[in-house]
Amino acid sequence: MAVLLATKPAAQEEWRTALLALDPALDIRLWPETGDPAAIEAVVMWGTHDLADLARYPGLRLVVSMGAGVDHLLRPPGLPPGVPVARLVDRMLTSGMTEWVLLNTLRFHRQDPAYRAQQAAGVWEELPAPATAARRIGILGLGELGTAAAQALAGLGFPVSGWSRRPKVLAGVTCHDGPQGFRTVLATSDILVCLLPLTPATRGVLDAQAFATMPRGSYLLNAARGGHVVQPDLLAALDAGHLAGAALDVTEPEPLPPGHPIWRHPGIVLTPHAASLTIPASAAPQVVENLHRAREGRPLLNLVDFAAGY
Repeated sequence: MAVLLATKPAAQEEWRTALLALDPALDIRLWPETGDPAAIEAVVMWGTHDLADLARYPGLRLVVSMGAGVDHLLRPPGLPPGVPVARLVDRMLTSGMTEWVLLNTLRFHRQDPAYRAQQAAGVWEELPAPATAARRIGILGLGELGTAAAQALAGLGFPVSGWSRRPKVLAGVTCHDGPQGFRTVLATSDILVCLLPLTPATRGVLDAQAFATMPRGSYLLNAARGGHVVQPDLLAALDAGHLAGAALDVTEPEPLPPGHPIWRHPGIVLTPHAASLTIPASAAPQVVENLHRAREGRPLLNLVDFAAGY
């Protein structure tokens, strides 16, 4: 099985080393040096890879998407018919996302923006100490990433509620589902964390109506996809003082064009889609296992359900 690594160029050698350490017999090609396209049976690809390229490989039997989200696989021209897709569910991806959520939750909870403003102004003044038990956290999306973040926050003593498409039960987390449950989480979240998959049903779900439902003075954290947030509505809610701040790891488009107001907005903390990065050494065992399963006709791990959008 020839495997094409259509990854970020800087990571190609690291990926090849990690895969060969597990299976030295793998025939690994580095994009764009594909060799004979008919020999390619699997493509391990980053979200920016051109989907039209996949039609060049008549023997393709597996696509591995190097990340948790798969919305990038739904863009035109789409995937070759009948080719299964597996996504990565990796402990280091999960722990990285949990770290980002904790970092930004605590940033706002412990009033770090106010203290940084005081530092810049040369002001030495204590602010009222916040009560962890009184700071309500809401998590939109209780998949692998959302569940880990919710339980970590609950472990710190925050009251945590969560919303998912289907009913869930999580220890230490008040779970909601359905349209009314969604509104309930919005209305009871002092800090709202979006970790939803991006689907037609969730695109633009954080809009002016959603922000108006959130408590005045609340915060938004979005590390899912930029398409979840209607950016002009977010800016309006921040400028009006209804939202006190936001941490964004994702935007639409990425990167933002020069001069976009998000770049320099005083209420926004921006990171460049870096909340959780794929570490080849950690993710490679799952990739190799799926390569072997595809070759042997066995069920794949973390097979994407395109009907559900994840």
